[in-house]
Amino acid sequence: MKKKDFTETNDVLMDTYLLNNIKENLKEVISNKRYIHTMGVVDAAVYLAEKYGENCHKAAIAAVLHDYAKDFSEKALKEYIKENQIKVDDILTKAYQLLHGKVAASIAEKDYNISDKDILNAIENHTTGRKNMSKLEKIIYLSDFIEVGRSYPAVDELRLIAEEDLDKAVLKALDNTIVYVLSINKLLHPNTIEARNEILMNIE
Repeated sequence: MKKKDFTETNDVLMDTYLLNNIKENLKEVISNKRYIHTMGVVDAAVYLAEKYGENCHKAAIAAVLHDYAKDFSEKALKEYIKENQIKVDDILTKAYQLLHGKVAASIAEKDYNISDKDILNAIENHTTGRKNMSKLEKIIYLSDFIEVGRSYPAVDELRLIAEEDLDKAVLKALDNTIVYVLSINKLLHPNTIEARNEILMNIE
């Protein structure tokens, strides 16, 4: 066996060990319903990664960690943010539910020694999106909306678009999010608007 092949095999084994370790710990910090959702996101992310030429192991790791802090209380999220000196803006502070992406990314880095910035960005930005998202970020953002357990009026259309064009599907997901947030009169983060406009300007 060539050295390159051995290295690649080692990487896969390490990724599998890491994934299994995260899954076991995840069960302790989120609800069973959330865990089932997370596994659905993992499956969707790996599927989209294979379809659109992204690293499947990176997609799985980002997906399994994306909601790691989702069930943290407002107090726990804000305490973690303060203790770890994570920079947040006023909107994130007010709309505290959006903080779980930043907290999960920090946990991924500090507790699981994940240094890959693309994975960390995908975890952090899955709540709002952002301008100039990488392919992995788009995959995690979209997978959160289309995993098999999701059931809402626009999901079937979004899944169909996801089969044809990643950017168009992410754009549709962003549009849906914006409409929904406005309909419930909640704060809309500017990152979501910037993500939407950037994709729309560059889409064919």
